[in-house]
Amino acid sequence: MTTSPADAEQVTGISSMATRHLLAELSDAYERKSGQRVAVVSVGGVDAARRVQGGEAFDFVVLAADAIEQLAATGSIVAGSRIDLARSGVAVAVAAGARRPDIANEQAVRDAVLAARCIGYSTGPSGTHLVRLFGRWGVAATIAPRVVQAPPGTPVATLVARGDVELGFQQLSELIHQPDIDVVGPLPPEIQLNTVFSGAVCSASRRREAAMALLSFLASPAADPAKRRQGMEPA
Repeated sequence: MTTSPADAEQVTGISSMATRHLLAELSDAYERKSGQRVAVVSVGGVDAARRVQGGEAFDFVVLAADAIEQLAATGSIVAGSRIDLARSGVAVAVAAGARRPDIANEQAVRDAVLAARCIGYSTGPSGTHLVRLFGRWGVAATIAPRVVQAPPGTPVATLVARGDVELGFQQLSELIHQPDIDVVGPLPPEIQLNTVFSGAVCSASRRREAAMALLSFLASPAADPAKRRQGMEPA
């Protein structure tokens, strides 16, 4: 396939860490299909939103749907360009070979949290959900000295793998590729949080049409197998 110089110019994006593996796989697939080069920076979600809102020259952004809506409210994304891409649930991880706690139901997860030497969670949607659960269970004060929030952009799995925390909670898509950990499984349905991740064209983009074409591919049925491989479901 031949491309014009304009087509060869990169389409650039920024995302949270939750979708980095998915976007890497699908960007490669899109480049093979269309000849369009794609470059994506993956950082902590709060940092990604701040950079887009600050007007950095990205063509598209992929974040949790509520963060995309906040960017829309500030005019940082092109009106009407939001497109839902994937859903991701929260899972539990321990160090490789460690005892796997029972997480079959809400009470079992609460008991596992109370029994853990140290608990890790993220700054993203899964972390906010965990904090709400701790409050609902009435254990927030009890476990406060044993709770570690991973710095933005640092996978909870990294803390689990090096022994900083015994029990880690994060999006399944962020856990499944990390070495030296075992994924115990997803949170049980009664306390599961399924986060929708959406894409949008940045207002700072100079390649809006190309960015929208890429996002349409990311939302298409052709991208569904990759989403499942990366621990997500199509939106």
